Amino acid sequence: MKFVDEATIDVAAGDGGNGCASFRHEKYKEFGGPDGGDGGRGGHVYAVADASLNTLVDFRFTRRFEAHRGEHGKGSDMFGVKGDDIVLKMPVGTIISDAETGEVLHELLQAGEQITIAKGGDGGFGNMHYKSSTNRAPRQKTPGWPGEKRTLKLELKVLADVGLLGMPNAGKSTLISAISNARPKIADYPFTTLHPNLGVVRVGPEKSFVVADVPGLIEGASEGAGLGHQFLRHLQRTRLLLHMVDVAPFDEGVDPVVQARAIVAELKKFDQKLHEKPRWLVLNKLDMVPAESREQRVKDIVKRLRYKGPVFEISALTREGCELLVQKVYQHIAQVHQSQQAPVDVDPRFVDGPDSR
Repeated sequence: MKFVDEATIDVAAGDGGNGCASFRHEKYKEFGGPDGGDGGRGGHVYAVADASLNTLVDFRFTRRFEAHRGEHGKGSDMFGVKGDDIVLKMPVGTIISDAETGEVLHELLQAGEQITIAKGGDGGFGNMHYKSSTNRAPRQKTPGWPGEKRTLKLELKVLADVGLLGMPNAGKSTLISAISNARPKIADYPFTTLHPNLGVVRVGPEKSFVVADVPGLIEGASEGAGLGHQFLRHLQRTRLLLHMVDVAPFDEGVDPVVQARAIVAELKKFDQKLHEKPRWLVLNKLDMVPAESREQRVKDIVKRLRYKGPVFEISALTREGCELLVQKVYQHIAQVHQSQQAPVDVDPRFVDGPDSR
C-alpha cells in the first residue's frame, strides 16, 4: 500500500429538510387545523480514529464527501426523516485543519476517538409548529438550514515513543527489524526506506514501546536534497530520538562526524523543538571495525562531536549491544510516562539511567 501522509478533502454536511404548511382535511371536520411537520436534520460528517489504518491513501483519490440532506416535512403531522450521517475513518495521529485559514480543528490521538467535522443543517419548521391560541390557522413554514461545507487539510504524524534518525544506510531499518516486529525493506544502497515504518518493541510482559524509522536525512535536505524534510514531522511526537551513526561508512573518505553534524544542522533548520528533544548517540556497524581499533574509533567520534549524552555501541546486524539499548530506552520512556502520571512498570535492574561518556 502506498504511504500517504497528506491530503486535502472537501466535506459537505446535509442540508435540513423544509418545513411543510398543510391543514388537516377530514370528513365532517371543517376546521381540522394545521398538520404540517418539520423537516429532518441533514446528515453530519464524522471523523473517527481507526488503529488499523496507517496512511491517508484513501483520501488521495476520493476527495469529496457529502452527507444526505434531511427529508422535507409532510402533512398529517409527519416529520421529515433525518439525513444519513457519514463516517470517515482516519489513522491515529491525523491532524485535521481548515485548508483556508490553517486553523487546527482537531487531532485524533486515541483509537476510536470520534469528532464532528461538518454539522448537518437543522430542519425547517412546519406550520403546526406555529399553532397557538391566537394563531389557530398559521401558514408559516421555514426552509431547512444549509449544512456546513469545508475544505480540510489532513496531515498524518505517526505516534511513536522513539524515532530513529540518521543518514541513509546508517542501519536504521536493520535495527528496527532486529528489535521489533517491523520488517522494512533492507538493501545496501541509500534511500531504501521511502516511507516511515513503525515497530513495537516488546521488553517483557506488558512492557513495550513503539519505534519509528523514517527515510534517511542528508545535508541540504532543507533545500530539497534527497527526500528533504518530508517525513521529519513523524518524529515530532516522539519522546526520544536515537541518532544512528555509521562508524564504518561504505565509501572511503566519508567522515562519520561530518555526517552526524550535518544531520543535527538539518534537524535544527526543520524544527527547533524537535532539535531540542532528548537525543542519544548510537554508533552502529561495529562488526565492520577491527576489534583492536573499535575503542579508539568510538572515543575519537565522541570527542570530535563534543557529545556529552548517552552513547551506545551496537551492531544492528549481529544484534550486539541491542538488548542493552532496548532496556535503557524503555527505562527512559517509563520515566517520561511516570512524570506524566501514567503508571508504567520499570525493570528494577535498569534504574541507574543510561551510560554516559
